Amino acid sequence: MGKGGQSCNGVVRDAKPVEQENMAVWLVDVNTIKILPFKLPAIGPNDVRIRIKAVGICGSDIHYLKTMKCGDFQVKDPMVIGHECAGIVDKVGSKVKHLVPGDRVAVEPGISCAHCQQCKGGRYNLCFDMKFFATPPVHGSLANQIVHPADLCFKLPENVSLEEGAMCEPLSVGVHPFRRANVGPETTVLIVGAGPIGLVSVLAARAFGAPRIVIVDMDDRRLAMAKSLGPDGTVKVSTKMEDLDDELAKIKEAMGSEVDVTFDCVGFNKTMSTGLNATRPGGKVCLVGMGHGVTTVPLTPAAAREVDVVGVFAYKNTWPLCLEFLRSGKIDVKPLITHRFGFTEKEVEEAFATSARGGNAIKVMFTL
Repeated sequence: MGKGGQSCNGVVRDAKPVEQENMAVWLVDVNTIKILPFKLPAIGPNDVRIRIKAVGICGSDIHYLKTMKCGDFQVKDPMVIGHECAGIVDKVGSKVKHLVPGDRVAVEPGISCAHCQQCKGGRYNLCFDMKFFATPPVHGSLANQIVHPADLCFKLPENVSLEEGAMCEPLSVGVHPFRRANVGPETTVLIVGAGPIGLVSVLAARAFGAPRIVIVDMDDRRLAMAKSLGPDGTVKVSTKMEDLDDELAKIKEAMGSEVDVTFDCVGFNKTMSTGLNATRPGGKVCLVGMGHGVTTVPLTPAAAREVDVVGVFAYKNTWPLCLEFLRSGKIDVKPLITHRFGFTEKEVEEAFATSARGGNAIKVMFTL
């Protein structure tokens, strides 16, 4: 089980409240979520107890809600959902020195084992024993309170709100690929997909100093939102492979030069083909989105041009940088928070329905 609470079959229905009973949003079946009691473990010496104040809805939460599955993970027992969160420290363990009650913190949701080869090598995001909020059988963070390791809780600067703190998680998904690709002031960037991760990638591209940024998508509303974030060009594309050559010409025109690095934030055959064909010889294509488990893409021509395909999974050591970007104003995530809901069963249902519909909903946020 994770630090957040009991294993997924530990729904507490008849517990008597001690002070105020801790409540959480439980995914109990397909399209069925309930606010139920959530019993927390005792605080260890290196843990903190946090009063959660802001939680964002992620695409993975929607997958679990609609199918009880996301990738290879399947919800078999009731599970507390949510992982993009921030809150206020309520209690600290005996060995915690850098936090005190009352501190506002952004929470990194994954607990690695710290002992495997990947963890010891500094790539803890690849840990096979990762315990991640709202990934079966580990509970999530859409609750009044959680318990979490203190070293995964990062104090918010005074000018960064709790909602912005919760946005550090999706922002990290955008920041990590830019580190992997070594983006800098001489790197032109193409972003494929204007969903939430594509949009934070636009913000990250500018923060990393990319001189030219172009983003493509098939949806006019998403492109309009992307355009408001300040890329140098937007290109509308289709799902049809036969349109690829014309779209590549439009991308080249919008960029005004060659594409050094492409970030595929979708993960379909067409989007990967776009990235591999649009990127210059010797450039990089970062696979950020994972739309399909199996894809068919033109690797041979890409290999002949020595285009590097860079795998990207989650993030590592990104919270301090994300918070500095937010503190300094290099990144402003506030425009991405399009909807807010409270912590009642009716509002929770409305929030997930809003997020699932998409449309003009970019980031749906709970305020507790």
